[in-house]
Amino acid sequence: MLKRVCFIGFGILLSLKGFSQGKTCVQLLHQMNDSIKKIKTLKMHIYAIERIDKTYLSANSEIKLNSSPRKLYFINPKKKLEILHLPAKNEKAIVKPHVFPYVTMHLDPNGNMMRKNQHYTLNELGFDFISKSIAFTINKDKEGTKHFKYHGLVKKNGVSCYFMEYDNAHYEYVDYKVGKRETVTSLSYKLGVNDYLVRYKNDLINEFGFLKEGKIIKVPTLYCKKAVIYLSESTLLPISLSLYDDIGLFENYEFSSIQINPSINEIEFTTKFHEYKF
Repeated sequence: MLKRVCFIGFGILLSLKGFSQGKTCVQLLHQMNDSIKKIKTLKMHIYAIERIDKTYLSANSEIKLNSSPRKLYFINPKKKLEILHLPAKNEKAIVKPHVFPYVTMHLDPNGNMMRKNQHYTLNELGFDFISKSIAFTINKDKEGTKHFKYHGLVKKNGVSCYFMEYDNAHYEYVDYKVGKRETVTSLSYKLGVNDYLVRYKNDLINEFGFLKEGKIIKVPTLYCKKAVIYLSESTLLPISLSLYDDIGLFENYEFSSIQINPSINEIEFTTKFHEYKF
């Protein structure tokens, strides 16, 4: 239901008149959504910068993804970490650190160990969640398309891209009363806001359990205050995405070596694949 409501936002905005720059951006984002829905398998490299409390952490990783049923292989060569996640078969992720103590672990992707100092879980890796996040913001912006600016075609990381920005000066935080058995993640999905920003604003950076019912916390009115988006002219998939709150940049993702719908052998989503070190 949530996914359907989010994408209704695209259709509503496409019907709005005026603000031609904004209309161009929303049309491009609608096309991006169509391109993402056509992805069955995916390989790509991700360079991520995320603000954790008052510092920035960066990471380079590579992923292989099968959309349906969802299967994910993840490797961070620098941190010497491999992960295999098959949520349709097993909710736990198989995690292999290639540093001491070299023990293969089976961990909950939503648990403290895997979420510590991370903005998102394994379930958000790929382009689907990016599309949903943008849809969250568009759907909640009652003033339509005037907060979008289209800057034309530019080169980004050597790729010809559509360059656009979203900026809403009315972004703010409001009070929210925690309901029964709510977590930061569950209420963030319900409200269509950014999980990390709720954690940061309320000193809950590494709090992943149920919050106290009735507790008053601050939540943002939109998913982000500002977004800078570069879409590949040829694929209409994101090449670069930067999100900002009232303080400044809180996350940036650069996508490269993107292979859309490559042939991925079934064994590549098992621990037996010869290139893996599980």
